[in-house]
Amino acid sequence: MPFLAAAAMSLALLQSTGDLIAAEEQARLDACLTRIESDPEEAYEDGLAWLYQGNRPGARQCTALALIALGHQAEGAERLKNLANSTDGGTLEQRAAYLSQAGNAWIEADDPDAALQAFDAALKIAPDAPELLLDRASANILLENYAEAIDDLDAVLLRVPGLGDAHQMRGAAWLAKGDPDKAMLDVTAAMEADPENVDTLVLRGRVREALRLQEEAGGPVERLDVN
Repeated sequence: MPFLAAAAMSLALLQSTGDLIAAEEQARLDACLTRIESDPEEAYEDGLAWLYQGNRPGARQCTALALIALGHQAEGAERLKNLANSTDGGTLEQRAAYLSQAGNAWIEADDPDAALQAFDAALKIAPDAPELLLDRASANILLENYAEAIDDLDAVLLRVPGLGDAHQMRGAAWLAKGDPDKAMLDVTAAMEADPENVDTLVLRGRVREALRLQEEAGGPVERLDVN
C-alpha cells in the first residue's frame, strides 16, 4: 500500500477511535448528570471511580457537580473553574459552560464576588451569550452593582426581546436604584411574558408600594433594598 494511502487510513482509524471514546465519555457524563438528580452521593462515588480510571474531564465535571448537589457548592465551583482553565478542558463552549456552572454554584454559596469573576471569564469566551449576561446581572444585583446589572440586562433584551426573566431582574434593579416608574415598565413586560410568575407578582407589589410612597412624597423615592 502506498505510504500516503496508509497514512490516510491510519488517520481515519485514529479519528474514528477518538470519536468513539468521546461518545462513550459523553454517555457516561449524561448518566452521571441523571444520577445526580436522584442520588448525588452515588453519582459522586461513580465520579471518583471514573477519576481513578483516567482523570478524564467528564469525570472531573461529574464529581464537581455532584459535590454542588451535596451542598459543597464552593468546592464544586472551584473544581469547575480549574477544569475550565485546564489544558484538557475542551472546547471554548465547554469552558464557558464550566465557568457558568461555577458562577451559579458560588451564588448558591453566598459568594457573589467569586461568581462575578467566573461570569466575567465566561463572557470573555462567549460575549454575546444571553444566559451568561443574565448570570452576571444576577451577581451584580447581589453586589448592589445595579447600573452594571441594568447594562447586562439591556444587552439581553436586545438579543431576546420580551424575555420575562430579564425584565423581572431589570425591574428589581430599577426599584433598588429608586426609580419605580421604570421598574413598573419592566414588571408589566415580565407579567406579559409570564402572568403567573410568583416572583414577578411579589415584585409588582413592592413596586406599587414604592409608587404610592413616591406619590405621597411628591417626588422620587429613595433607593430601595432589592431583596
